[in-house]
Amino acid sequence: QVQLVESGGGLVQAGGSLRLSCAASGRTFNIYKMGWYRQAPGKEREFVASISRSGSTVYSDFVKGRFTISSDNAKNTVYLQMNNLKPEDTANYYCSANAYASAYWGQGTQVTVAS
Repeated sequence: QVQLVESGGGLVQAGGSLRLSCAASGRTFNIYKMGWYRQAPGKEREFVASISRSGSTVYSDFVKGRFTISSDNAKNTVYLQMNNLKPEDTANYYCSANAYASAYWGQGTQVTVAS
């Protein structure tokens, strides 16, 4: 089993920045990819960004150039630096981890961007 704990959410003005963190614990040696998803009220959960253990990154089009995903493999932690935030970025942000034959989710951290 893998446990994921997110932190770093909060309220920020449009144009501001936040940095989300996700710490993984448990059987982390099986994890080959970690990422972030988000879900706004009344909408489906959507992919934001991911990073493989080798450092390869993938971003959704709506965050390219504004968000940066990074990881510290020694700490089993993944980060999401969010810059130039927009009101439409308001959502609950979830950390995900893919391990062989399993996928895990955190509880989520709320990000609210005020206009």
